[in-house]
Amino acid sequence: MTGFLILAGYLLCGCVTMDALLPRRNGLVRLWLGLCAGLVMMMWLPTLFAFALRFDKAAQLLGLATAAAAAGVCAFTAKGQARERRFTDMPLWLPLALVLPLAILGGYLQYTHMLRNVDGALHVGQSTYGDLCLHLGIATSLRGAAYPPDYSLLPNTLLGYPFLGDSMVTTMLLFGSDLTAAFTVTGTLMMALVYLGFVIFCWELTRSRAATVVATVLMFINGGLGFLYALDGIGRDATAFRNIFTGFYLTPTNQPALNLRWVNVICDMMIPQRTLLVGWTALIPALWLLMTAARDRDLRAFALLGIWAGAIPMIHTHSFLALGLVSAGAMVYAVLRAVKGKRTAVLLPFALYGGLALALALPQLLTWSVPQTVHGGALRFRFNWVNNQNGRLIDGYCWFWIKNVGLIWLMMIPAARVGKRAPRGNEGPMAQGDLTRMLGVGALCVYVAAELIQFQPNEYDNNKLFYVAYMVMLPAVGLYLVTLWNRLKGFPGRALLAAVFMLVSTLSGALSIAREVVSDYQLFEREAVHAAAWVEENTPMDAVVLTGNQHNNPVAALAGRHIVCGTGSYLYFHGIDYSLQQQDEQAMLQWPGDNLDLFDRYGIECVYISSYERSDFDVDEAWFADHCDLAFSEGDISIYRKRGIHWKSTQN
Repeated sequence: MTGFLILAGYLLCGCVTMDALLPRRNGLVRLWLGLCAGLVMMMWLPTLFAFALRFDKAAQLLGLATAAAAAGVCAFTAKGQARERRFTDMPLWLPLALVLPLAILGGYLQYTHMLRNVDGALHVGQSTYGDLCLHLGIATSLRGAAYPPDYSLLPNTLLGYPFLGDSMVTTMLLFGSDLTAAFTVTGTLMMALVYLGFVIFCWELTRSRAATVVATVLMFINGGLGFLYALDGIGRDATAFRNIFTGFYLTPTNQPALNLRWVNVICDMMIPQRTLLVGWTALIPALWLLMTAARDRDLRAFALLGIWAGAIPMIHTHSFLALGLVSAGAMVYAVLRAVKGKRTAVLLPFALYGGLALALALPQLLTWSVPQTVHGGALRFRFNWVNNQNGRLIDGYCWFWIKNVGLIWLMMIPAARVGKRAPRGNEGPMAQGDLTRMLGVGALCVYVAAELIQFQPNEYDNNKLFYVAYMVMLPAVGLYLVTLWNRLKGFPGRALLAAVFMLVSTLSGALSIAREVVSDYQLFEREAVHAAAWVEENTPMDAVVLTGNQHNNPVAALAGRHIVCGTGSYLYFHGIDYSLQQQDEQAMLQWPGDNLDLFDRYGIECVYISSYERSDFDVDEAWFADHCDLAFSEGDISIYRKRGIHWKSTQN
């Protein structure tokens, strides 16, 4: 319970801060930004104190006290300011009708996909079976960790992966929250904030109810033309339709064998990729601030944006890069659009924003991101994303994007031209047409960069950039579609045409969501849960345990202990060389008697052996039985400890 009170405290501080800093914005916007700010505070403030202390309760309480002090100062300095009294300037039914159903869906998927207890075993969904254990391991291993922290999957290796989204769970764990509940509650909250933020972003740009509805539907029930492949399969095999809901990754939005890679953002991005989810929770407010600051020529908003953007790199580096590219494009458009004598005045607010952002971001990038990405050799030229295989395109360029993104891809360019522009030299707020074009240039910068450069060892990860370009353009697409609807007034088939367009644009996404809703996989068996509990209760937090390198490793994921070498499914795609540790892990499991020096070098405290270790290695379990004490045994799991080491308790 205390962990949730800590969460509530940060959220309250964020709301008070944003209420004071943005008094002229309506109540819904202040509430949304305040909740997002509270989460950013919860991730960053304890981290700052952890460098001097450890990531322990003291750092958490100091972080919360700092948040409260900042909120108090902001509230005091804003005392007496006039505030916008309206709760929202859009029809209230609009956010309720759009956000509430999506939030309920998100909450249900969080519940079913984040360690759902089934008779003592822990179950997940299809999309979280692979990714969740990484986030579990980060959250559980940060408890009491010295900063900057190391990978629990590879001791003495700097944790360069953006870890702040998982650190908020660690904060709650330190104050007694349940692991599953902490992930589920924070995940559901962030999904709701992403939905609400996108609706607010759309409304701010379009001021159109219909455009906001269309854009929101296309954003979150996204999917290309993959359903055509599914229908073709049904014609040849009657079981193909059932396989969509029962097979492992056979949905119309995610079949690499068919070059269908534009996955549904709810199923394959927001639910399993927690770092992206927390990144979007911070990114959408930044995009909103960028748009409103540029539109209103508001220097104070640019300054706030610079501070906000500077916090994003270790929340989600891809979101920071995408925001930088969008901002660069917006700046170029705004400067070129201004008359010559006014260009410096237009440039200076962007310079203030960029200077503040870089001042805060560079220490993060130089400490974590650059060593892992650049030194890891991930950066390379790669044209046309995943459609490029050994220098040759799998599908034709345009067909690849049409079949993946759908008909929406064809509407991006005309949508960017929607709306009237203000006369050049206008010193008042930017017109809607100028805003649309400004954001369109920014989205184009993201698209071009992601089309030409591979930023991670896994080329698939460039979609985290493409989705931002897609997100930025969708309000304009929605407005363009509404404009087409109005122009077709009197055309007998326009309702049917609109219905067919929306069906074609959402059917693949809807099928993917339906598949995710019914998916159910066991991630940890009951005996593994019990073994992890034993390890957590009977070993120090900095203990190193010898195990196999399976991705669903209960010692690393549930107990938060360091292991010699984790799965390459995580480490390889983070650009980390783990070959030596992998060899040492094998040597200690298969020939322990000949490698006692390795046990001392790694500081091995106990050895975990299950069916995974026996399957992947020729484990010399007889040696461990003869030379070690059997500390835990249940089912096919045995935990051995070195003789002479005393633990709090022993279970047989």
